[in-house]
Parts: sequence; structure tokens; C-alpha cells
Amino acid sequence: MDDPSGIDAGVALLLYIVIPASFLLLWWLIGRTTERSHLRSLVAREAALRDVLVTSLKGCPGAAAGGPAPELVRGESAIASDGFKTWVFGLRNVFGGESKSFTRLFDRARREAVSRMVESARERGFDAVCNVRFATVDIGGNASGGNRKKSIPMAVCTVSGTAYRRAPSC
Repeated sequence: MDDPSGIDAGVALLLYIVIPASFLLLWWLIGRTTERSHLRSLVAREAALRDVLVTSLKGCPGAAAGGPAPELVRGESAIASDGFKTWVFGLRNVFGGESKSFTRLFDRARREAVSRMVESARERGFDAVCNVRFATVDIGGNASGGNRKKSIPMAVCTVSGTAYRRAPSC
């Protein structure tokens, strides 16, 4: 008996299951590869910057007397979600609960911003940053307002602090 819609089962399976599943798999592979590469880069950069003191204290612990005047340094990052995580986040919105993929997205944005701030301090000849402050926002997904379906969630983090030189004994 003929299918009344004019589409046989094989074509329907291809159109409704195989092609969307292939796109989801491709999105997952690309996103995973990109995220892992970024995390490896962050670990290497953080290790290279480990000797720079970073603190949220308002004062400058161990500041060198008579050293260069402290300066404001900042770092910013905007990390976009990949297609697979955005799709999974849509499901999470339906069923509720914590979206761990977006928690990791904001963590990556924060770590990238801190690395950029510390690199900026080091380029200016400083070896410590105090009074570190963070600001984060989602500029894509939930913050986009009326046209939510076409937006890609992005975690944006801005960090600032006061760069200074420590005394040689610190």
C-alpha cells in the first residue's frame, strides 16, 4: 500500500533522523575539539603566569617601596557556545536543572579574562595584581530578549585589577 504522504519510510528516516543526528554529532565533535584546544591553551598560559600574584585584597600585599606607580590592568573575553551545547541548553530549559555546559563556558571565559589581565600586567613590568574584580554577562542566549531562537549564547567576562611590583623578598 502506498504512503499517503508520498514519502517512503527510508526517505523519512533519512530526513527526520539521520541528517539531524549527523548535524548534532558534527556540532558535538567540533565543539569538543575547540573546547579542549582552548583548555589546553589556558592551562599552558596559566602555568607560565603562575609567578604573578593575583589577589582580590584591596591593598597591595608585599608592594615594593619606591617601585613604579601601580596601574589599572584589565582582561576581557567573550566565549560563544557551540551548536550542540546550545541545542542541549534548549532541552535543559524545557526540563529544568543546572546546565553544566554553560557553567564550564563561563569558567573558560573567566579564566581567559584573568590570563589576559595577568599578561597585560607582566607586559608592563609588574609581578602582582590586587583588588581583582569580575563582571560577567550572557550576551547571546538569555539576554537577547525577543529574538531568542536565532541567538547563540555567549559568556562574557571582564576582569580588572591594580598591577604593582612586589618587594624582592616576597
